[in-house]
Amino acid sequence: MGKVIRNLWILAESGVTLFNRTIDPTVGPQVFGGLMSALNTFAETLSEGGMSHFELSSVRFTIVKNNNFLFVANSSNEIKSKKILNELKNISKNFFIVYPEETIKNYYKNIRVFADFTNHISDSLEEII
Repeated sequence: MGKVIRNLWILAESGVTLFNRTIDPTVGPQVFGGLMSALNTFAETLSEGGMSHFELSSVRFTIVKNNNFLFVANSSNEIKSKKILNELKNISKNFFIVYPEETIKNYYKNIRVFADFTNHISDSLEEII
């Protein structure tokens, strides 16, 4: 599809950030994970299914929930949201292909096991300059 995703976070249902690739990290990944998890829980109480995206200034955050994990990406709001959503869905499918159920089930022991996921999704991520 193309390098359309600027930053990416993968969160467990608890809000723990299992993986993140950020170009300019201004907020720690665990703090961000807790915030996104709380926002999604709030949105689920307001509407069935939670949030799919929200915008701040010129940045769009897109959220996909898959197997109780949240996949959060941000991108320019000039890119069509459907394109980002499709890319994020592909990333979430790839995550569960790369990491078998046993690895995911025992992640709490060592989240560094997910650190190499960037190598599997580099075609989706904007270059770090």
